Amino acid sequence: MTKITFIEFNGTERNIDVENGLSLMRAAVDNLVPGIDGDCGGACACATCHCYIEGPLAEKLPEIGETERELLEMAEGTTAASRLACQVTVSSDLEGLVVRTPQAQH
Repeated sequence: MTKITFIEFNGTERNIDVENGLSLMRAAVDNLVPGIDGDCGGACACATCHCYIEGPLAEKLPEIGETERELLEMAEGTTAASRLACQVTVSSDLEGLVVRTPQAQH
Protein backbone atom coordinates (compact mmCIF):
# COMPACT_ATOMS: atom_id res chain seq x y z
CA MET A 1 0.00 0.00 0.00
CA THR A 2 1.13 3.50 -0.84
CA LYS A 3 -0.16 6.64 0.87
CA ILE A 4 -1.51 9.22 -1.60
CA THR A 5 -2.93 12.60 -0.59
CA PHE A 6 -5.87 13.82 -2.65
CA ILE A 7 -6.74 17.49 -2.16
CA GLU A 8 -10.15 18.60 -3.33
CA PHE A 9 -10.55 22.03 -4.91
CA ASN A 10 -12.08 23.33 -1.67
CA GLY A 11 -8.92 22.31 0.24
CA THR A 12 -10.26 19.14 1.87
CA GLU A 13 -7.45 16.59 2.16
CA ARG A 14 -7.91 12.84 1.97
CA ASN A 15 -4.99 10.58 2.82
CA ILE A 16 -5.65 7.23 1.20
CA ASP A 17 -3.69 3.99 1.33
CA VAL A 18 -3.73 2.75 -2.26
CA GLU A 19 -2.93 -0.75 -3.42
CA ASN A 20 0.12 -0.74 -5.67
CA GLY A 21 -0.78 -1.39 -9.29
CA LEU A 22 -4.04 0.58 -9.20
CA SER A 23 -4.40 3.83 -11.09
CA LEU A 24 -4.88 7.12 -9.27
CA MET A 25 -8.28 7.31 -10.96
CA ARG A 26 -9.39 3.93 -9.57
CA ALA A 27 -8.15 4.91 -6.10
CA ALA A 28 -10.06 8.20 -6.25
CA VAL A 29 -13.28 6.65 -7.56
CA ASP A 30 -13.16 3.76 -5.08
CA ASN A 31 -12.70 6.25 -2.23
CA LEU A 32 -15.33 8.74 -3.46
CA VAL A 33 -12.90 11.61 -4.01
CA PRO A 34 -14.98 14.43 -5.54
CA GLY A 35 -13.63 15.87 -8.79
CA ILE A 36 -12.24 12.66 -10.26
CA ASP A 37 -15.04 10.82 -12.03
CA GLY A 38 -13.37 8.46 -14.47
CA ASP A 39 -16.41 8.29 -16.75
CA CYS A 40 -14.60 6.09 -19.29
CA GLY A 41 -13.50 3.62 -16.62
CA GLY A 42 -9.82 4.30 -17.12
CA ALA A 43 -9.62 3.86 -20.89
CA CYS A 44 -7.95 7.26 -21.43
CA ALA A 45 -10.93 8.45 -23.44
CA CYS A 46 -12.64 11.27 -21.55
CA ALA A 47 -10.39 13.45 -19.29
CA THR A 48 -12.89 13.39 -16.38
CA CYS A 49 -9.99 12.25 -14.20
CA HIS A 50 -7.90 15.35 -14.94
CA CYS A 51 -5.82 16.21 -11.89
CA TYR A 52 -2.71 18.12 -10.86
CA ILE A 53 0.34 16.26 -9.56
CA GLU A 54 2.37 18.36 -7.14
CA GLY A 55 5.86 18.25 -5.73
CA PRO A 56 9.07 16.43 -6.53
CA LEU A 57 7.39 13.03 -6.89
CA ALA A 58 5.84 14.27 -10.15
CA GLU A 59 9.25 13.64 -11.71
CA LYS A 60 8.85 9.92 -11.01
CA LEU A 61 5.80 9.64 -13.25
CA PRO A 62 6.08 8.27 -16.78
CA GLU A 63 6.01 10.81 -19.58
CA ILE A 64 2.64 11.85 -20.93
CA GLY A 65 1.62 9.74 -23.90
CA GLU A 66 0.13 11.13 -27.10
CA THR A 67 -3.49 10.18 -26.28
CA GLU A 68 -3.25 11.64 -22.77
CA ARG A 69 -1.73 14.85 -24.18
CA GLU A 70 -4.56 15.19 -26.72
CA LEU A 71 -7.23 14.74 -24.03
CA LEU A 72 -5.54 17.23 -21.72
CA GLU A 73 -5.56 19.78 -24.55
CA MET A 74 -9.37 19.60 -24.45
CA ALA A 75 -9.66 19.71 -20.64
CA GLU A 76 -10.41 22.96 -18.85
CA GLY A 77 -7.77 24.51 -16.59
CA THR A 78 -4.75 22.47 -17.59
CA THR A 79 -1.28 23.43 -16.38
CA ALA A 80 2.19 21.91 -16.57
CA ALA A 81 1.18 19.80 -13.53
CA SER A 82 -1.86 18.30 -15.30
CA ARG A 83 -2.21 14.56 -15.75
CA LEU A 84 -5.01 12.08 -16.29
CA ALA A 85 -5.31 10.03 -13.12
CA CYS A 86 -6.15 6.92 -15.16
CA GLN A 87 -2.66 7.03 -16.67
CA VAL A 88 -0.75 7.08 -13.37
CA THR A 89 -0.16 3.69 -11.78
CA VAL A 90 0.52 3.70 -8.06
CA SER A 91 3.77 2.16 -6.87
CA SER A 92 5.80 2.40 -3.68
CA ASP A 93 7.98 5.01 -5.43
CA LEU A 94 5.00 7.39 -5.19
CA GLU A 95 4.62 7.23 -1.39
CA GLY A 96 3.40 10.68 -0.28
CA LEU A 97 2.29 11.83 -3.74
CA VAL A 98 -0.02 14.87 -3.69
CA VAL A 99 -2.89 14.99 -6.20
CA ARG A 100 -5.15 18.05 -6.52
CA THR A 101 -8.49 18.13 -8.28
CA PRO A 102 -9.33 21.02 -10.63
CA GLN A 103 -12.10 23.53 -10.00
CA ALA A 104 -13.76 22.70 -13.34
CA GLN A 105 -14.60 19.17 -12.16
CA HIS A 106 -16.47 20.13 -8.98
